[in-house]
Amino acid sequence: MKIIGHRGARGLAPENTIASLKEAINCAADEIEFDLRVTKDHVPILNHNQTLVDASGNKLNVSDSTYLELKAHKPNLATLQEALDATENIPLYIEVKGGEPVEPIANILKTIPANRFCLGSKNQKTLRELHKQMPNVKMVVIESISGIRATHRAKQVDTKTLSMYSRGLWFGFIKAMSARGYELYVYTVNDPKKAQRWAKYGLAGTVTDYPDRFKDF
Repeated sequence: MKIIGHRGARGLAPENTIASLKEAINCAADEIEFDLRVTKDHVPILNHNQTLVDASGNKLNVSDSTYLELKAHKPNLATLQEALDATENIPLYIEVKGGEPVEPIANILKTIPANRFCLGSKNQKTLRELHKQMPNVKMVVIESISGIRATHRAKQVDTKTLSMYSRGLWFGFIKAMSARGYELYVYTVNDPKKAQRWAKYGLAGTVTDYPDRFKDF
């Protein structure tokens, strides 16, 4: 079972920062997950929400702000290129947020080997566009609780990899999906014992805020 650092290692360092990515590497995570959004001037950055909140509580819309404007409010703001440089050859699981322009992201990712990363999204339109731009890259369908919807979406982008919310999973479903040849990830699980129980039924990967807790896996 893969241990995947969530937004780097968000339980150990500020999420979606270079420090968080490096913390995940220090914890020997098998793979590192982070979120992408795109600025007004077409720079892909690591940020979960549509807005960036600075230390004083000010909110800036990412899509309405330039990279330098956002960087002035958040000095540790990381770009996609910086994340690629910082993680070297560590496998990456990159979540592209719904509605974000795909081309600026694809232009950067096309410069690295396709087997070094996978791309996921909760938004099917975004996922289809990513698949169109980079057909040789593994796609990950991110879905909350509907296995039927997840498999339907997976067929549209030629993938067998799903990432599903932990509260919607149980051992019977995991076993059935594994038997059907699906690679199933779960998010977000911070209890190694729970992940280990599910691994016995075929769980392929666990997205966790605390990869340090899984060092013995």
